Amino acid sequence: MKTVFLSGSRRISRLNELVRSRIQNMVEQGFHIVVGDANGADKALQSYLAAQDYRNVVVFCAGQECRNNVGGWEVNEVPVNPKLKGRAFYTQKDKEMAARADYGLVLWDGKSVGSITNVYELLKSGKKVVVYFSPEKRFMNVNDLGDVDTLIKNCELPENHAIYKTLDSSRNLEDTRPAVQEELDFSAR
Repeated sequence: MKTVFLSGSRRISRLNELVRSRIQNMVEQGFHIVVGDANGADKALQSYLAAQDYRNVVVFCAGQECRNNVGGWEVNEVPVNPKLKGRAFYTQKDKEMAARADYGLVLWDGKSVGSITNVYELLKSGKKVVVYFSPEKRFMNVNDLGDVDTLIKNCELPENHAIYKTLDSSRNLEDTRPAVQEELDFSAR
């Protein structure tokens, strides 16, 4: 059974019909879904899955405190050094979800460094990613760093400089391998 890592920007708190249709397709195909516990996209994704009464979901939490588990699903508590703060604290959970997933669907507002970092984590493992780029209300298949560069270049100038700076200082991008898994279509049928 395929596992999909769902994630997204905290600024995205509602799912439009395009996104709901993609998630519904995953539900209909019986995919195993891993999702984080943050407010914003994670909580919106959880809310949609709970409304569908979809049970094949695991919520990942950093440490022992889960911020959101709308559907009362199984929880995977990822051990994290309590001295870490902010994004560094939650990145551990995101890395674990990326490692367990076969594919990723990331809802990106064009600003969130955490969301685009999840794309990099998936690519580093040779996994395919579909990104919903909310400023343009479109999906993009992301298979390599060139695709990520295209996404980042669509951002406002201050955001793309901040994203590159953060990613360059925290990731070894040369370790990224091209996606090698078979095609996975999340589009509505």
